[in-house]
Amino acid sequence: MLIKNGRVFTMAGKVYENGCVLIENGKIKEVGEELTASFGEEIIDARGGWVLPGLVDAHSHLGTHEANMGFEGNDTNEITDPITPQLRVIDGLNPQDKAFEAVRASGVTTTLVAPGSANVIGGQCAVIKTYGRCVDEMVIVEPAAVKIAFGENPKRAYKELEKMPSTRMAIAGLLRQTLYEAKAYQVRKEKAAEREEYFAVDLKLEALLPVLEGRIPVKAHAHRADDILTAIRIAKEFNVSMTLDHCTEGHLITDYIKEAGFPAIVGPTMSARSKIELTNKSFFTAVKLAASGVKIAITTDHPVTQMQYLPLCAGLAVREGLPLEDALRAITINAAEIIGAADRVGSIEPGKDADLAIFDGNPLQTLTKTLYTIIDGRVVYKKE
Repeated sequence: MLIKNGRVFTMAGKVYENGCVLIENGKIKEVGEELTASFGEEIIDARGGWVLPGLVDAHSHLGTHEANMGFEGNDTNEITDPITPQLRVIDGLNPQDKAFEAVRASGVTTTLVAPGSANVIGGQCAVIKTYGRCVDEMVIVEPAAVKIAFGENPKRAYKELEKMPSTRMAIAGLLRQTLYEAKAYQVRKEKAAEREEYFAVDLKLEALLPVLEGRIPVKAHAHRADDILTAIRIAKEFNVSMTLDHCTEGHLITDYIKEAGFPAIVGPTMSARSKIELTNKSFFTAVKLAASGVKIAITTDHPVTQMQYLPLCAGLAVREGLPLEDALRAITINAAEIIGAADRVGSIEPGKDADLAIFDGNPLQTLTKTLYTIIDGRVVYKKE
């Protein structure tokens, strides 16, 4: 396949005003100008359009909180135990969720799907493509992170059950206790291996070893400034990697976040202030964090805001002062880097997956339409 005559935003430091992208065997083969296709090869003329890497939403519940399905289609939270790191989101993800169609039609080709935020430790996240019949074939990274949560959601869920945690202190205490137990488990497992002794696997603690070993981050649901700082405090205590998800009051403590060095996945901002910890929600959060040098992505937290509005969310941040280039990065290469998938997606570079979105103009503007969405070199959406 050859895409030609488009304004190609590679998100790798180069924009081709009249660019071409050559695709072969599901991968990007070449990017440049005046490229030619082989005989019989499919050609897409993107004249007048913008060609971007497929968009990336760094935090969602796509396929686990299904459209129009109510309780039967909601497998986001297991609200029976506040500590459930052994749960794998791919075991509750339905690729037949009707929302996938609208998502592909908006140019979004990759998302990190996470368990919900009712539990202190919710389970293991996965990065997936937005096209496929079988989740195992859609996965890019799994596990990609372990979900943890602070603030109102765990408090509310377990207060109703009259069990711990019903306070922020208990949330932090349970998380610390579990991480200490995982460290002790890690030592016991290593000693058993040295002695060549049988070792009984504990799935809860086993799931936390990739976090303690630095192979994957914790994905911290935190809206309020004090919750963000608690997350940072605990991550530093245990020397683990972390992404700050939602980061709603991040603009109030930008200097602390910058010093901590963790990236922020900001949003969902285009939704109601449905609880107290969202009082200071603003599109300015992304502006201030990015200006300070914090690496940011922008998220819809689908279905809180539907994922097809990801470009619009980025556009509203631009209206508040976020530079266009930063906004595009926040839904492409930054998002891919933060979720650990940048070796395959997020930019248009030779060797990466041929995931692209072609728009009839600036995708961050409301009147812009998606013309094509391409995943692994295959057209999965075409505007008729």
